[in-house]
Amino acid sequence: MQSPDYTSPEETDPIETSMPLECAGLRLDQALVRLFPDFSRSRLQRWVREGCILLDGVPAEPKMKVWSGERVTMQIPDDADAEDIVAEAIDIEAVYEDAALLVINKPPGLVVHPGNGNRSGTLQNALLHRDSRLGAVPRCGIVHRLDKDTSGLMVVARTLPAHAELVRQLQARTVHRHYWALVQGQVKHDGTVDAPIGRHPTQRTRMAVVSGGRPAVTHYAVVERLPCHTLVECRLQTGRTHQIRVHMQHLGFPLAADPVYGGRAARLDAQAMEALRQFGRQALHAYRLGLVHPDSGLPVHWEIPMAPDMATLITALREARHE
Repeated sequence: MQSPDYTSPEETDPIETSMPLECAGLRLDQALVRLFPDFSRSRLQRWVREGCILLDGVPAEPKMKVWSGERVTMQIPDDADAEDIVAEAIDIEAVYEDAALLVINKPPGLVVHPGNGNRSGTLQNALLHRDSRLGAVPRCGIVHRLDKDTSGLMVVARTLPAHAELVRQLQARTVHRHYWALVQGQVKHDGTVDAPIGRHPTQRTRMAVVSGGRPAVTHYAVVERLPCHTLVECRLQTGRTHQIRVHMQHLGFPLAADPVYGGRAARLDAQAMEALRQFGRQALHAYRLGLVHPDSGLPVHWEIPMAPDMATLITALREARHE
Protein backbone atom coordinates (compact mmCIF):
# COMPACT_ATOMS: atom_id res chain seq x y z
CA MET A 1 0.00 0.00 0.00
CA GLN A 2 1.39 3.41 -0.89
CA SER A 3 1.27 6.32 1.52
CA PRO A 4 -1.12 9.03 0.31
CA ASP A 5 0.18 12.08 -1.45
CA TYR A 6 -0.12 15.38 0.35
CA THR A 7 -2.66 17.62 -1.34
CA SER A 8 -1.06 21.02 -0.84
CA PRO A 9 2.36 22.61 -0.46
CA GLU A 10 1.12 24.41 2.64
CA GLU A 11 2.31 22.66 5.81
CA THR A 12 -0.97 23.38 7.62
CA ASP A 13 -3.29 22.06 4.91
CA PRO A 14 -4.99 18.69 5.56
CA ILE A 15 -4.01 15.37 4.01
CA GLU A 16 -6.86 13.83 2.04
CA THR A 17 -7.08 10.28 0.71
CA SER A 18 -9.50 7.36 0.53
CA MET A 19 -9.49 4.12 2.51
CA PRO A 20 -8.06 1.31 0.31
CA LEU A 21 -9.69 -2.07 -0.16
CA GLU A 22 -6.95 -3.90 1.75
CA CYS A 23 -8.04 -2.11 4.95
CA ALA A 24 -11.63 -3.40 4.75
CA GLY A 25 -12.77 -4.89 8.04
CA LEU A 26 -10.02 -3.31 10.14
CA ARG A 27 -10.55 -0.97 13.05
CA LEU A 28 -9.97 2.64 12.11
CA ASP A 29 -6.80 2.94 14.22
CA GLN A 30 -5.35 -0.22 12.64
CA ALA A 31 -6.17 1.04 9.15
CA LEU A 32 -4.66 4.45 9.85
CA VAL A 33 -1.35 2.88 10.87
CA ARG A 34 -1.20 1.19 7.45
CA LEU A 35 -2.33 4.32 5.65
CA PHE A 36 0.03 6.71 7.48
CA PRO A 37 3.11 4.65 8.47
CA ASP A 38 5.05 7.78 9.42
CA PHE A 39 2.98 8.11 12.60
CA SER A 40 2.58 5.79 15.60
CA ARG A 41 -0.76 4.20 16.46
CA SER A 42 -0.94 6.05 19.79
CA ARG A 43 -0.47 9.39 18.05
CA LEU A 44 -3.09 8.59 15.39
CA GLN A 45 -5.53 7.43 18.09
CA ARG A 46 -5.02 10.71 19.94
CA TRP A 47 -5.59 12.74 16.78
CA VAL A 48 -8.83 10.82 16.15
CA ARG A 49 -10.02 11.63 19.68
CA GLU A 50 -9.03 15.29 19.22
CA GLY A 51 -11.01 15.53 15.97
CA CYS A 52 -7.94 15.92 13.73
CA ILE A 53 -8.97 12.93 11.60
CA LEU A 54 -12.34 12.78 9.87
CA LEU A 55 -14.03 9.90 8.08
CA ASP A 56 -16.37 11.05 5.30
CA GLY A 57 -16.24 14.52 6.80
CA VAL A 58 -17.28 13.63 10.35
CA PRO A 59 -15.30 12.77 13.52
CA ALA A 60 -14.82 9.06 14.13
CA GLU A 61 -13.81 6.69 16.94
CA PRO A 62 -10.53 4.72 16.91
CA LYS A 63 -12.31 1.34 17.29
CA MET A 64 -14.93 1.76 14.58
CA LYS A 65 -14.66 -0.50 11.50
CA VAL A 66 -13.81 0.71 8.02
CA TRP A 67 -14.94 -0.91 4.76
CA SER A 68 -12.89 0.84 2.01
CA GLY A 69 -13.73 3.88 -0.07
CA GLU A 70 -14.30 6.18 2.91
CA ARG A 71 -12.80 9.65 2.56
CA VAL A 72 -10.07 10.24 5.14
CA THR A 73 -9.12 13.79 6.06
CA MET A 74 -6.23 14.34 8.47
CA GLN A 75 -5.18 17.73 9.81
CA ILE A 76 -1.69 17.35 11.25
CA PRO A 77 -1.24 19.68 14.25
CA ASP A 78 1.43 22.30 13.66
CA ASP A 79 3.49 20.91 16.57
CA ALA A 80 2.89 17.25 15.71
CA ASP A 81 6.51 16.18 16.03
CA ALA A 82 7.81 19.02 18.17
CA GLU A 83 5.46 18.01 21.00
CA ASP A 84 7.39 14.76 21.51
CA ILE A 85 10.89 15.58 20.27
CA VAL A 86 13.21 17.98 22.08
CA ALA A 87 15.54 20.02 19.91
CA GLU A 88 19.19 19.41 20.78
CA ALA A 89 22.34 21.14 19.60
CA ILE A 90 24.01 18.11 18.03
CA ASP A 91 26.47 18.78 15.23
CA ILE A 92 25.55 17.19 11.90
CA GLU A 93 27.49 17.51 8.65
CA ALA A 94 25.43 18.88 5.75
CA VAL A 95 26.60 17.68 2.34
CA TYR A 96 23.89 19.58 0.47
CA GLU A 97 21.01 21.87 1.39
CA ASP A 98 18.24 23.77 -0.41
CA ALA A 99 14.61 24.72 0.28
CA ALA A 100 13.35 21.15 -0.26
CA LEU A 101 16.22 18.85 0.78
CA LEU A 102 18.95 18.39 3.33
CA VAL A 103 21.57 15.71 2.64
CA ILE A 104 23.75 14.76 5.60
CA ASN A 105 26.74 12.56 6.31
CA LYS A 106 25.61 10.59 9.37
CA PRO A 107 28.47 9.61 11.68
CA PRO A 108 28.62 6.14 13.23
CA GLY A 109 27.06 5.93 16.68
CA LEU A 110 24.21 8.36 15.98
CA VAL A 111 20.71 6.89 16.41
CA VAL A 112 18.29 8.13 13.73
CA HIS A 113 14.92 8.05 15.55
CA PRO A 114 14.11 8.44 19.24
CA GLY A 115 12.83 5.25 20.83
CA ASN A 116 12.85 3.27 24.03
CA GLY A 117 16.10 4.17 25.77
CA ASN A 118 16.95 6.77 23.10
CA ARG A 119 14.67 9.73 23.70
CA SER A 120 17.52 12.19 23.18
CA GLY A 121 20.79 12.46 21.35
CA THR A 122 19.33 11.31 18.02
CA LEU A 123 19.44 12.65 14.49
CA GLN A 124 15.80 13.70 14.83
CA ASN A 125 16.64 15.83 17.88
CA ALA A 126 19.52 17.37 15.92
CA LEU A 127 17.36 18.14 12.88
CA LEU A 128 14.70 19.88 14.95
CA HIS A 129 17.39 22.12 16.45
CA ARG A 130 18.85 22.87 13.03
CA ASP A 131 15.46 23.83 11.56
CA SER A 132 12.43 24.14 13.86
CA ARG A 133 10.10 24.05 10.80
CA LEU A 134 10.94 20.36 10.41
CA GLY A 135 8.64 19.76 13.40
CA ALA A 136 5.70 20.02 10.97
CA VAL A 137 7.11 17.33 8.64
CA PRO A 138 6.65 13.64 9.58
CA ARG A 139 9.66 12.41 11.57
CA CYS A 140 11.31 15.78 11.02
CA GLY A 141 11.70 14.92 7.33
CA ILE A 142 13.49 11.58 7.74
CA VAL A 143 12.28 9.25 4.97
CA HIS A 144 14.82 6.43 5.29
CA ARG A 145 17.28 5.39 7.92
CA LEU A 146 20.71 4.02 8.60
CA ASP A 147 21.50 1.73 11.52
CA LYS A 148 23.06 3.44 14.53
CA ASP A 149 26.56 2.23 13.67
CA THR A 150 26.30 2.61 9.90
CA SER A 151 27.79 5.83 8.55
CA GLY A 152 27.09 7.84 5.44
CA LEU A 153 24.55 9.67 3.32
CA MET A 154 20.92 10.29 4.26
CA VAL A 155 18.40 12.63 2.63
CA VAL A 156 15.92 14.65 4.70
CA ALA A 157 12.77 16.29 3.30
CA ARG A 158 12.30 19.89 4.45
CA THR A 159 8.69 20.29 3.27
CA LEU A 160 5.58 18.12 3.16
CA PRO A 161 5.52 17.96 -0.66
CA ALA A 162 9.19 16.95 -0.72
CA HIS A 163 8.48 14.31 1.92
CA ALA A 164 5.59 12.86 -0.09
CA GLU A 165 7.68 12.79 -3.29
CA LEU A 166 10.68 11.12 -1.64
CA VAL A 167 8.42 8.49 -0.04
CA ARG A 168 6.92 7.86 -3.49
CA GLN A 169 10.40 7.45 -5.02
CA LEU A 170 11.46 5.06 -2.28
CA GLN A 171 8.34 2.97 -2.84
CA ALA A 172 8.98 3.03 -6.60
CA ARG A 173 12.59 1.92 -5.92
CA THR A 174 14.03 4.80 -7.90
CA VAL A 175 16.24 6.12 -5.10
CA HIS A 176 19.79 4.82 -5.66
CA ARG A 177 21.71 3.89 -2.50
CA HIS A 178 25.25 2.55 -2.74
CA TYR A 179 27.33 1.26 0.17
CA TRP A 180 30.84 0.06 0.83
CA ALA A 181 30.77 -3.09 2.94
CA LEU A 182 33.83 -4.87 4.30
CA VAL A 183 32.90 -8.54 4.69
CA GLN A 184 34.61 -11.59 6.14
CA GLY A 185 35.83 -14.16 3.63
CA GLN A 186 36.80 -14.11 -0.04
CA VAL A 187 33.90 -13.16 -2.31
CA LYS A 188 34.65 -14.77 -5.66
CA HIS A 189 32.38 -12.83 -8.01
CA ASP A 190 29.70 -10.14 -8.31
CA GLY A 191 26.10 -11.14 -7.76
CA THR A 192 22.59 -10.44 -6.49
CA VAL A 193 20.82 -11.64 -3.36
CA ASP A 194 17.06 -11.96 -3.82
CA ALA A 195 15.84 -13.33 -0.49
CA PRO A 196 12.92 -12.20 1.72
CA ILE A 197 13.72 -10.64 5.10
CA GLY A 198 11.64 -10.76 8.27
CA ARG A 199 12.01 -11.05 12.02
CA HIS A 200 14.23 -13.88 13.20
CA PRO A 201 11.89 -16.71 14.32
CA THR A 202 13.44 -17.00 17.81
CA GLN A 203 15.59 -13.88 18.31
CA ARG A 204 13.13 -11.02 17.93
CA THR A 205 15.75 -8.26 17.99
CA ARG A 206 17.35 -9.69 14.83
CA MET A 207 16.28 -9.94 11.22
CA ALA A 208 16.82 -13.00 9.02
CA VAL A 209 16.10 -14.47 5.61
CA VAL A 210 12.76 -16.16 6.27
CA SER A 211 9.99 -17.69 4.20
CA GLY A 212 7.12 -15.22 4.08
CA GLY A 213 9.37 -12.23 4.79
CA ARG A 214 9.22 -9.00 2.82
CA PRO A 215 10.89 -9.04 -0.63
CA ALA A 216 14.50 -7.87 -0.45
CA VAL A 217 17.08 -7.51 -3.22
CA THR A 218 20.74 -6.51 -2.84
CA HIS A 219 23.25 -6.25 -5.70
CA TYR A 220 26.94 -6.57 -4.81
CA ALA A 221 30.25 -6.23 -6.64
CA VAL A 222 33.80 -7.03 -5.58
CA VAL A 223 35.95 -3.92 -5.13
CA GLU A 224 39.09 -5.29 -3.44
CA ARG A 225 40.20 -8.58 -1.92
CA LEU A 226 42.12 -8.35 1.37
CA PRO A 227 43.54 -10.98 3.73
CA CYS A 228 40.52 -13.00 4.92
CA HIS A 229 38.18 -10.14 3.88
CA THR A 230 36.62 -8.55 0.78
CA LEU A 231 35.57 -4.96 0.19
CA VAL A 232 32.33 -5.00 -1.81
CA GLU A 233 30.00 -2.35 -3.16
CA CYS A 234 26.36 -3.05 -2.33
CA ARG A 235 23.43 -1.44 -4.10
CA LEU A 236 20.00 -1.62 -2.53
CA GLN A 237 17.02 -2.37 -4.73
CA THR A 238 14.80 -2.53 -1.64
CA GLY A 239 15.35 -1.08 1.82
CA ARG A 240 14.60 -3.60 4.56
CA THR A 241 15.86 -3.37 8.13
CA HIS A 242 19.50 -4.58 8.32
CA GLN A 243 19.22 -5.68 4.68
CA ILE A 244 22.89 -5.67 3.66
CA ARG A 245 24.00 -7.16 6.98
CA VAL A 246 21.45 -9.99 6.73
CA HIS A 247 21.97 -10.70 3.03
CA MET A 248 25.76 -10.84 3.25
CA GLN A 249 25.55 -13.13 6.29
CA HIS A 250 23.10 -15.29 4.32
CA LEU A 251 25.76 -15.65 1.60
CA GLY A 252 28.33 -16.69 4.21
CA PHE A 253 30.15 -13.34 4.18
CA PRO A 254 29.06 -11.42 7.31
CA LEU A 255 30.21 -7.84 7.73
CA ALA A 256 33.49 -7.36 9.54
CA ALA A 257 33.12 -6.41 13.22
CA ASP A 258 29.31 -6.73 13.08
CA PRO A 259 28.28 -7.34 16.73
CA VAL A 260 24.94 -8.92 15.74
CA TYR A 261 25.44 -10.77 12.45
CA GLY A 262 29.23 -11.19 12.34
CA GLY A 263 30.94 -14.55 12.33
CA ARG A 264 34.09 -15.73 14.06
CA ALA A 265 37.00 -13.47 13.07
CA ALA A 266 39.77 -15.04 11.01
CA ARG A 267 43.18 -15.40 12.65
CA LEU A 268 45.35 -12.56 11.45
CA ASP A 269 48.48 -11.01 12.92
CA ALA A 270 48.15 -9.14 16.23
CA GLN A 271 48.10 -5.69 14.66
CA ALA A 272 45.22 -6.54 12.30
CA MET A 273 43.25 -8.30 15.06
CA GLU A 274 43.63 -5.24 17.27
CA ALA A 275 42.41 -2.99 14.42
CA LEU A 276 39.29 -5.16 14.08
CA ARG A 277 38.65 -5.09 17.84
CA GLN A 278 39.01 -1.32 18.01
CA PHE A 279 36.78 -0.67 15.00
CA GLY A 280 33.73 -1.38 17.15
CA ARG A 281 30.93 -1.34 14.56
CA GLN A 282 29.74 -3.10 11.42
CA ALA A 283 31.94 -2.09 8.50
CA LEU A 284 29.24 -0.42 6.39
CA HIS A 285 29.24 3.06 4.84
CA ALA A 286 26.61 4.66 2.57
CA TYR A 287 28.81 6.54 0.12
CA ARG A 288 26.53 7.39 -2.81
CA LEU A 289 22.90 8.57 -2.99
CA GLY A 290 20.89 9.44 -6.09
CA LEU A 291 17.29 10.54 -6.63
CA VAL A 292 15.07 12.89 -8.62
CA HIS A 293 14.91 16.33 -7.03
CA PRO A 294 11.31 16.88 -5.82
CA ASP A 295 11.25 20.51 -7.00
CA SER A 296 13.24 20.55 -10.25
CA GLY A 297 12.41 17.02 -11.41
CA LEU A 298 16.05 16.57 -12.41
CA PRO A 299 18.23 13.62 -11.35
CA VAL A 300 20.75 14.52 -8.65
CA HIS A 301 23.34 12.52 -6.75
CA TRP A 302 25.90 12.94 -4.00
CA GLU A 303 29.05 10.98 -3.18
CA ILE A 304 31.33 11.14 -0.15
CA PRO A 305 34.67 9.53 0.77
CA MET A 306 34.83 6.43 2.92
CA ALA A 307 34.40 7.04 6.66
CA PRO A 308 37.86 7.63 8.20
CA ASP A 309 37.61 4.77 10.71
CA MET A 310 36.67 2.31 7.96
CA ALA A 311 39.47 3.55 5.71
CA THR A 312 41.94 3.05 8.57
CA LEU A 313 40.69 -0.51 9.11
CA ILE A 314 41.07 -1.37 5.42
CA THR A 315 44.62 0.00 5.42
CA ALA A 316 45.45 -2.21 8.40
CA LEU A 317 43.99 -5.26 6.65
CA ARG A 318 45.97 -4.62 3.47
CA GLU A 319 49.11 -5.05 5.53
CA ALA A 320 47.84 -8.01 7.54
CA ARG A 321 49.26 -11.53 7.60
CA HIS A 322 47.25 -14.72 8.07
CA GLU A 323 48.22 -16.74 11.16
